[in-house]
Amino acid sequence: MLSITARTYRNAYTGLSRSTWLLSLVMLINRSGTMVIPFMTLYLTSPKMGYSIGEAGFVFSLFGAGAFSGAFFGGYLTDKIGFYPVQLITLLGGGILFIVLGQMKSYPTICLFTYLLSFVNEAFRPANSTAIAFYSQEENRTRSYALNRLAINIGWAVGSGLGGVLAKWNYQLLFWVDGFTNITAVLLMWIFLKPVNYKPSKQKVREQPAARSAYKDQTYLLFVVITMLFASCFFQLFTNMPLFFKQELHFSEPFIGLLMAVNGIIIALVEMVLIYKLEGRRKHTVYITFGVALTGLSFLMLNIPGMGGLLALAMIVSITFGEIFSMPFMNTYWIGRTQSSNRGQYAALYTMAWSAAQCLGPLLGSQVADHYNFTLLWWIVGGLALFASFSFWRLHKAG
Repeated sequence: MLSITARTYRNAYTGLSRSTWLLSLVMLINRSGTMVIPFMTLYLTSPKMGYSIGEAGFVFSLFGAGAFSGAFFGGYLTDKIGFYPVQLITLLGGGILFIVLGQMKSYPTICLFTYLLSFVNEAFRPANSTAIAFYSQEENRTRSYALNRLAINIGWAVGSGLGGVLAKWNYQLLFWVDGFTNITAVLLMWIFLKPVNYKPSKQKVREQPAARSAYKDQTYLLFVVITMLFASCFFQLFTNMPLFFKQELHFSEPFIGLLMAVNGIIIALVEMVLIYKLEGRRKHTVYITFGVALTGLSFLMLNIPGMGGLLALAMIVSITFGEIFSMPFMNTYWIGRTQSSNRGQYAALYTMAWSAAQCLGPLLGSQVADHYNFTLLWWIVGGLALFASFSFWRLHKAG
């Protein structure tokens, strides 16, 4: 039995290109510094900063606003100059801006540099998604994206766990660590991953059917809208949920960091093997529908009376499996509709959906929590996620 399990794990990781592994290592180092985002609302509402939940929610919405515009610009730039220079520029710029943001104390400058940081950081994503598609084969593309997500989530686990300890000591350290991990990631990419010309030759372009514009693909635009709705719910995990754990359940920062780290640990242990077993067996939209529904039910768990540490852990586990079933197949869905000449457009729209959600979800969620209560928030979020699941199912049935 042990040998079968070991063989399954080995097979799940074989066949991926060296460049795919290197991109994932870059992402691992980069995301190991992901400390600011899950603790931003706690930082801004701390006695030292003194901002309200609503003000903190608005600042976090600027992460989304900057990400939305940055994703569009990053996708456009990727199609124009290629994914390699875009990744280098945005990683370096993001590292510098993380450090600068940590020095800002007035509310207007915090808002300004939050937007600038998010703009630069999110311009990285379309380029990175396009690079993964370039370095992978069709038969292992979902696993290639899953490996990248694995790196993100191991980094998330390290960053959240360490971030909880650092936040207990000094919130300023989070910004410095985030900045230096970005800079380390760009150095690693510059040294070990050489630039390539990923664009097809003109002859190949003439032989292919004319590439459709992502902005005229109506089915894909519907997919993007549903994804934005789901993502608006999902982002509560990193914004209002830590605040709920702190204010309503009275968990400490280290324990909140540990709960957030569980998300990354489970993904690191399970996702690649599960994708290896599932890939190609059913249409991508089947797995997406199930994962989004599981996420919605997970949020509803937060309204179970007398919720304590064990139930909070169970909720994190269930939402993590919802993420595992949905997100890798979302990436495969959009990449399957592209050609090399329009991949940046599709990547930009997908990233913009998540960026818009990062703006709307935390902002609206914080207003509900601030003016009403967290109970109403979790009913709304859970219900919207279930509606998104139903919408994905309708998309699946439509073919």
